[in-house]
Amino acid sequence: MVRKGQIEAAINTAITKFEREMLGRGPKEARSFLVHDLVVVRLKGILSPGEQQLAREPGGIDLIKQMRTRLVESFADDLGRLVEEHVGVKVNSMHADISTRTGERVFVFTLEKAIDDEE
Repeated sequence: MVRKGQIEAAINTAITKFEREMLGRGPKEARSFLVHDLVVVRLKGILSPGEQQLAREPGGIDLIKQMRTRLVESFADDLGRLVEEHVGVKVNSMHADISTRTGERVFVFTLEKAIDDEE
């Protein structure tokens, strides 16, 4: 039986690889958490140096958030399938937000049913 920690580690690896391949830059750190019928993924260090500079300019934060949100939403189905592949449960929805202040992105995937909580 696959353990919760192994699933979380596999999701970290898969999301990091996805970010690198599809968005051109991966996070410096990734953490995933399986909680009942949720998968929460926290990525740190995702902003490029150019985005960090742009965030200090007037209107830059909104521009970064809009661009990153549209990019992630355009890949929502792919990200959902990636999570499904590792948890073995259908993903109902994906929610994401990015902080230009901390350079973090958070994904929350809601699942069709709770996954086994056994360690």
